[in-house]
Amino acid sequence: MNVIFALIPIFLILLGVISFSLLIRRLIINSSLRNIHSKEIETKLDKIIYLLEKDRSNS
Repeated sequence: MNVIFALIPIFLILLGVISFSLLIRRLIINSSLRNIHSKEIETKLDKIIYLLEKDRSNS
């Protein structure tokens, strides 16, 4: 019985560490996906600006 009461805090600490590490991992993955998405948008905007400038110079 005492062993069970001794293992409960260890289990809870272990569960907290695992949960925290998974949270940090998810934040890092979401951040990198957001950066990739931002770069794609930036590339598309650069292309639009280029086409608008090209159209303006041809007019």
